Amino acid sequence: MSLLDVDVALALLLDGAAPLAAETLPIAGAAGRILAADVAAKLTQPPFAAAAMDGYAIRWADLPGPWQVVGEAAAGHGWGGAVGAGEAARVFTGAPLPAGADTIVVQEEIARDGAVATLSGDGPPALGAHIRKAGQDFVAGAILARAGAVLTPPRAGLLAAGGHGEVAVVRRPRVALIATGDELVAPGTTPGPGQIVSSNSLMLASLFASAGAEVIDPGIIPDRRDALAAALTAAEADLIVTIGGASVGDHDLVVPVLRDLGAEIDFWKIAMRPGKPLLAGRLGATRVIGLPGNPVSAYVCALLFVAPLLRRFGGRADGAARVTLPLAGPLPANGARRDHLRGRRTASGRAEAFARQDSALLGLLADADLLIVRPPGAPAAAAGEMVDCIALDTFHPVA
Repeated sequence: MSLLDVDVALALLLDGAAPLAAETLPIAGAAGRILAADVAAKLTQPPFAAAAMDGYAIRWADLPGPWQVVGEAAAGHGWGGAVGAGEAARVFTGAPLPAGADTIVVQEEIARDGAVATLSGDGPPALGAHIRKAGQDFVAGAILARAGAVLTPPRAGLLAAGGHGEVAVVRRPRVALIATGDELVAPGTTPGPGQIVSSNSLMLASLFASAGAEVIDPGIIPDRRDALAAALTAAEADLIVTIGGASVGDHDLVVPVLRDLGAEIDFWKIAMRPGKPLLAGRLGATRVIGLPGNPVSAYVCALLFVAPLLRRFGGRADGAARVTLPLAGPLPANGARRDHLRGRRTASGRAEAFARQDSALLGLLADADLLIVRPPGAPAAAAGEMVDCIALDTFHPVA
């Protein structure tokens, strides 16, 4: 089977992928979710003309005063009277504007002697000063947010002000993350002879969560066909992601077990470095992606293929931040596979590739903030030459 171009593989993977069905949640529990439909205001905001400052509600025509104070209005406690000629009503911020008044004089510019108010400053700058007009934010029926928008904290407040307690959002994609390998032990466990800690699941679960997914981890699956088949068939998910076992060794069981279960393999093996033994297919209605077992290969493949699919399922835009930077030092010519060099952005804003690029070096991946992308067959590049990069910090979840 020939190696598939990275961009072609991604296009095949995303073909037909669409946002999942909507679910209705309380706004308080839907922060960061994607709206599944336009949301229109049920209310008008403000629902009435309101005082924007503490002061006195007057008629503009009666300036410069003085005024007889005939009432008082506070937020939540309007005054039922009306301001007439030569009259004023004491008002506080948020109070409904008393009938008859059309302007507010701020309290700092009024001298009060009993019920008589006298102008002591410059007065209001214009007719209607310091009044929030009814509906100046939005009116009932206006679209407050469009489908596909992220429910940010301000947008959540906006929808609540518009009369909504619940909102329809795109369902979070469910990912079953299946790690295989007799050599693996859970994090926090002391490895025995020939064993290593299963760090990939934890790393990838964090990445998938940052793409908006809900991750299901059934634990480490031993290298037995029956155990892997049972884990695959038991997964109730929109996407199954396997880690390891996707190559062609005697103990690489993912492909044969998938075929035993009747899965369709869409593609297998990509012209990229690291991560050549990546596979994608379908097990019934469920998508399946098989990642390599080496930590760097697993992460880079998940970044390039799994995260975009999850974001598509969740109704989100592509999260990859592509930047073009000058090289800090020269790079040799590239081979036939697209390369993704781990590196960092220097203090001067240049892309510096690490000297070592072994796909098992998790420490260097942790230190990297860039993947320097080298196209297949790219010629040697000199220091200062511009290169395309993927900014890795885009994918770091915020606690």
